Amino acid sequence: MNQLETAEVLATLKAARAQGIREWCMILLAYKHGLRASEVCAIRLGDVDLQNGSLVIARLKGSLRTTQALTEHRGEPLLNEIKALRLWLRKRPNDGSDFLFVSQKGGRLDRTQFFRLFQAIGTSAGLPPEKRHPHVLKHSLAGHLVAANVNLALVKQQLGHKSISSTMRYVATTDKQASNATTSALMKIY
Repeated sequence: MNQLETAEVLATLKAARAQGIREWCMILLAYKHGLRASEVCAIRLGDVDLQNGSLVIARLKGSLRTTQALTEHRGEPLLNEIKALRLWLRKRPNDGSDFLFVSQKGGRLDRTQFFRLFQAIGTSAGLPPEKRHPHVLKHSLAGHLVAANVNLALVKQQLGHKSISSTMRYVATTDKQASNATTSALMKIY
């Protein structure tokens, strides 16, 4: 499973920000909420509630519809969803569309356009070719949460999975990790 290292995530967000506010905002939301390209493009203006700091996500492929928090992330400006959304909503053309992300010609941005944008941004960020697809963002979020020992039930919910077995695909452990975790747990018990 390909996933971005944290430095690669930041490099990608930096390259996206250099490309434009829309690109930064799309990639940031895709990463922080584990969204597929089609799900990013399907976000509607009414799904974003900046006053309450929430985002309604209508997922595909039988996944859960969720309402998730939008964060400011005061430590790393590139991860500040509230700022990205505010900047984008100020700049977003009023083309009569109710989709959050619109194309330069107006109307809903298509997932293939998002895919091409991500490939170009991934190239600018120096990502290897196998990591230049937007689904790597969902894999990256899952991998980062698992590596941080976030409870798998919470990872499942953040990714919008109906079944924990879908989430388990993102869990990759080594014998050394299992041994270290066992030693650490037993030291806490005894």
